[in-house]
Amino acid sequence: MVFAKELEKNLMVVPSSGYHFPLSAPKRIESLVDKGTFVEYDANLSSADPLNFKGLASYKDKLEQNKKKTKLNDAVVSGMAKMGGFPVSLAVMDFRFLGGSMGSVVGEKITRAIERGLAEKAPVIIVSASGGARMYEGILSLMQMAKTSAALARLSEAKIPYFSILTNPTMAGVMASYATLGDVIIAEPKALIGFAGRRVIKETTRADLPDGFQTSEFLLHRGLIDQIVHRHELRDKLITLIGHLGHALHTAQPAPKPAAPKKAPVRPAAKKKPTPARKKATTARKKPPAKK
Repeated sequence: MVFAKELEKNLMVVPSSGYHFPLSAPKRIESLVDKGTFVEYDANLSSADPLNFKGLASYKDKLEQNKKKTKLNDAVVSGMAKMGGFPVSLAVMDFRFLGGSMGSVVGEKITRAIERGLAEKAPVIIVSASGGARMYEGILSLMQMAKTSAALARLSEAKIPYFSILTNPTMAGVMASYATLGDVIIAEPKALIGFAGRRVIKETTRADLPDGFQTSEFLLHRGLIDQIVHRHELRDKLITLIGHLGHALHTAQPAPKPAAPKKAPVRPAAKKKPTPARKKATTARKKPPAKK
């Protein structure tokens, strides 16, 4: 048994077993960035209801309920911050908001965070926690996979590092797009990571799935992810990686142009006095011809 307050102080990690509970976006940001450096961007973006979706509850009602529950406008918080003194562009998903599903606003905010890193020449960090694309928005939610991936391609061409953090769970459209396109992919212990659910895969393949299937440990062993990092060690690990991969982005300033050498003042050359012979010849040329 663990008390809720003790669990919150421990970043939602059970002290005895090390089990990682989901962590809200604001708490995650607080645990990662230098104190007082986070500046949120695009906080006013909010999802619309392009399909006028109706079900047991309308999409509009679902959005309002989740806004009141989480105090967020959508499932991701993004902005600029510093980590260990390094500027970074950061986006953190929040599973509490409709299961961290990716709709048009989530895709737009993720894309803007990537483009901000490109403009500022700052490493990009995205923390994923999602059940996948938001089906309330249909094809518009699936289009975000291509949009975010295209933005990451431009970031890669500029040789700016991107660090992807996978938490429990990271599934479906998010896993199949920006979550697995990082230069370095880090996962928390025992996180659920995959595309389709275990039951769907088993029914489709008609085969028994191995133990630990779709866990971060299983995927580390097979090379999909690079490291498994405990939540308490994640900040230090990221600062180290940024120091190795992104240190040159802000230190390599263009060399100042050398000052133009000062020219010595040019003095006018002194006029030479004509020699007597030259003077006589000059006078002779100027003397009018004698009259006959």
